[in-house]
Amino acid sequence: MSSTDTSGTGISTATHTETGAAEAPGAAGALVTTGTLPLASGRESLAVLWPLLKERRGYLLLVCLTGLVASVAGLVAPWVIGWLVDVLPGSQDYAAVWVGAGAIAAAGIVGAACTWAGQAWLAQLTEPTVARLREMVMDRSLRLGAAQMETTETGDLVSRVAEDAREISQAATAVVPLVVQSLFTVIVSGVGLATVDWRLGLVGLVALPMYWTTLRWYLPRSGPIYAAERAAFGTRASRLLGGITGSRTLHAFDAQDSELDRITGASGRARDLSIRVFYFVTRAFSRNNRAEVTVLGLLLVVGFVLVDAGTLTAGAVTTAALLFHRLFNPIGALVGMVDQVQSAGASLVRMVGVITMPVPERTATLESATDQHGALDLSGVSHSYGGGAPALIDVDLTVAPGEVVAVVGSTGAGKSTLALVAAGSVVPTHGSARMGGVPLADVDPLALRQHITMVSQEVHSFATTIAENVRAPRPEAGLAEVRAALQTVGADWVDDLPDGVDTVIGEGGHPLDPMQAQMIALARVELADPDVVILDEATAEAGSAGARRLDAAAAAVLKDRAGLVVAHRLSQAATADRILVMDHGRIVESGTHQELLRSDGRYAELSRAWFGGV
Repeated sequence: MSSTDTSGTGISTATHTETGAAEAPGAAGALVTTGTLPLASGRESLAVLWPLLKERRGYLLLVCLTGLVASVAGLVAPWVIGWLVDVLPGSQDYAAVWVGAGAIAAAGIVGAACTWAGQAWLAQLTEPTVARLREMVMDRSLRLGAAQMETTETGDLVSRVAEDAREISQAATAVVPLVVQSLFTVIVSGVGLATVDWRLGLVGLVALPMYWTTLRWYLPRSGPIYAAERAAFGTRASRLLGGITGSRTLHAFDAQDSELDRITGASGRARDLSIRVFYFVTRAFSRNNRAEVTVLGLLLVVGFVLVDAGTLTAGAVTTAALLFHRLFNPIGALVGMVDQVQSAGASLVRMVGVITMPVPERTATLESATDQHGALDLSGVSHSYGGGAPALIDVDLTVAPGEVVAVVGSTGAGKSTLALVAAGSVVPTHGSARMGGVPLADVDPLALRQHITMVSQEVHSFATTIAENVRAPRPEAGLAEVRAALQTVGADWVDDLPDGVDTVIGEGGHPLDPMQAQMIALARVELADPDVVILDEATAEAGSAGARRLDAAAAAVLKDRAGLVVAHRLSQAATADRILVMDHGRIVESGTHQELLRSDGRYAELSRAWFGGV
């Protein structure tokens, strides 16, 4: 079983395997993915990225301007050297050398200043943009809901938020400046070459089809590899994360070797793809080198002929050769960075793939339903995950205001799926879930969680104080309200902690045992003050002594509220107003504890097994 605790509402929803097949919860009609999250198209990625860049368009213009000035400054050295080649022979005046040296030094200073300023302004442009993309991914992943997000590999989402964001950030800070500078250098140098002599400019154009054929060969082959490489990195991250978080289970079953084999396989695929990418890069470089040596040789031959004919000076040919030679590094850099650009592009479409996942429009509220003391009603509900075996079959259930209904049954009976449907986390395949006549599928998620709250067996403690953990559903709540919620659930142990309610828990903080963590979760529910509370085996993790305290805490939270309790222990069910017995997705018995014992059916059988025949 896995769980997700959403900080905005204090809800924890759980996804169980109840039908023998892996469940894939998701809203009907919404985009539901399996395994990995979707990828965006290039157009979709640009549509998301461009508005973010437009917000900082001033920095974009400054980056382009500094790149242009730096490229023009780079033309000074070839022109000065060519001029000196024509001026110095036969002259005893070396003042030209000092003039040329000064011009080159001044141009170097200008170029360096522009490069520095461009880097600084580029950081102002890109870093906030990447940060915003990361925030948009997290925002959308949380808004999609736990049921849908849990159908994907955890490592895939982590990889998109961490590795892909880092890849884009590195490309923005390291690659983009080189790309901008290289593009301006190529354009300005090409114009300069044509300015020296149009015939030499034509010779320089011979390089274009050679470079073009290199790109035509390289891009179609490398593009899919980069996408596969990023996906392989996500799978590798998922495998590593699973091995680390599941280390105790692996040790318990002595299954380390088999898991290491899977991790090694995932790492090997990522490694092989990286090597294949490097192979294409080196092939592209070799093709570029062939173009460069060919065109430089042609320039020298044509230049010799023109100088010999007296139509061009040696200095002009020198300038042209140096200008073309100056293209080697930027063109090589452009080709060499294609892999990084494509890798960043692959990361971008992965991030935008999450950002553009559709969130169903849910605008209804439950105010009228609660004003009318509306009941929670499930009518003709059936549900299956991904076309598999049904987890629920034709379930009818009404939970009246103030009524507590317990659900029992063996593993795989459909109890947790029923809880998810009742909480509005999963829209059933057939039938409807309503509160006061309002379909839960149409209710805004924030409004829904103000009225229906769910707590699962596994809850999450955020890395902050106990007070802030309890405030998760109501950040504006005062300290007195937090203390009152903790007191209601019997969490008196908080006062014995080093800093009381200000004690930091969660990762790296003060450790909590399962009972304490669940009490914090129940205190969140008390502070949220919903109309309906759904507990999905919320006291199952505690020991016998802790279980009694959690049962009391759960009873306090359920007081005067409607409740649906998926009972791990029959002692929880015995005190409920009504008990449902589920088997293979159906409700097979319904009644009070005593009524079901007298009927001597499935519940009586479970009761004899639990209470030892008493």
